[in-house]
Amino acid sequence: MSLSMSSAMATDLTSKQQQILQYLREKAATKTYFKSRLIAQELGMTPKEVGSNITALQNGNYDVEIEKWGYSSSTTWKVSL
Repeated sequence: MSLSMSSAMATDLTSKQQQILQYLREKAATKTYFKSRLIAQELGMTPKEVGSNITALQNGNYDVEIEKWGYSSSTTWKVSL
């Protein structure tokens, strides 16, 4: 998918979803697993907000692949570009 196509699709996202998507794009180059709790701390959200918004990203067609990986003290997401 071209960058312009994924950027155009990203405009349908809420501001929180856009924040999370941008965060994952930046961090996924060097990291694979992310906890909702830690994403929430970085972005000033609650873990519940991250979880509900990341599900929309997981179901969308964006330039990141998000898979719910596990749960122990916070939901863990496996992210790849």
